[in-house]
Amino acid sequence: MLTQQQEPSKAYVLAGIFTLSLRLIVGWTYFSAFWRRLVLENKLIPDATGYIGEKFNHFLPNSIGIKPIIEYLVSTPDLLWWAMVIFTLVEGIVGLLYMLGFFTRLMSIGVFSLAFGILLGSGWLGTTCLDEWQIGILGVSAGFTIFLSGGGKYSLDYLLLPKLSKNKWLVWLTSGELPLSIKQFSKVAISGAVLLFILTLYTNQVFHNGIWGPLHNKSVKPELKISNAKIQEDILTFKVYRIEGADVYGSFLIGITLKDENGKTILQKNGEELARFPLTRIKNDYVAKVAPGKHSLIIPLGSKATLTIRSDVFMDLPKSDYELILTDISGITWKEKITVN
Repeated sequence: MLTQQQEPSKAYVLAGIFTLSLRLIVGWTYFSAFWRRLVLENKLIPDATGYIGEKFNHFLPNSIGIKPIIEYLVSTPDLLWWAMVIFTLVEGIVGLLYMLGFFTRLMSIGVFSLAFGILLGSGWLGTTCLDEWQIGILGVSAGFTIFLSGGGKYSLDYLLLPKLSKNKWLVWLTSGELPLSIKQFSKVAISGAVLLFILTLYTNQVFHNGIWGPLHNKSVKPELKISNAKIQEDILTFKVYRIEGADVYGSFLIGITLKDENGKTILQKNGEELARFPLTRIKNDYVAKVAPGKHSLIIPLGSKATLTIRSDVFMDLPKSDYELILTDISGITWKEKITVN
């Protein structure tokens, strides 16, 4: 019969067995990110289609808490590349060791941190359901759960336990019985669960109005923000920033129109003209770039650029208010007032 001192050890072994499937599946979700980006395809080439840095740029418009970090990185392509390389390698190492159960609790902290970053950065994305939010919040929960349980019998930690047990503090990084009483362990588990539940409700509400108010999905249709619009001499300049819509589908701009206060068209550029928009008149701020496409001007999610249009029609415009209108291929329009003094 097991003594009282042995029973907690048995409980930890069983807990690790119960959470084995969770450890394997969540571990693979992170290791597979490394596998996809470096083995199946190389998605770390900055100028290639599918570059992970551009996808990271998609997180920017509606992220919470870490927006300044994302904006700094997507504004500095060289640093962004290194960040993506390091992030990918960390995902691979953490995911693999998490599955193998080697330094399981340390890897759990890694999973928790990666998932938390995904949650804050991209929890608002998902065209058909709350894709990224679900991935993030479940990853955070899995990291916390496996930290409590450890790797159990089916882990490298368990095989190496006789050697690891020589350093008692290593239990906080590996597996096995934590030096906590049942009362202390219960407080940690309950407190963690409550905090994670609060995080779940908070992010669900912020990103999707999932608790109260009308539900919204910012990944369904494109939304552009126009700023700094002005006319000086024969030049019209304005900044366009794509803040919503599907991350895998650009906004296809097929019209730029300028009208006076009476509704008369001063300037009109259609999709074919925008498809020939000079690159020298597009100043992109981030790695996701506004660029001419086959039949329109393509504005990816998270991209921000200053567009310059030169025309004689702007010369000697009467002092008045004008309206700049951008038209998407879907028929959505965005408007901005311009005052000529």
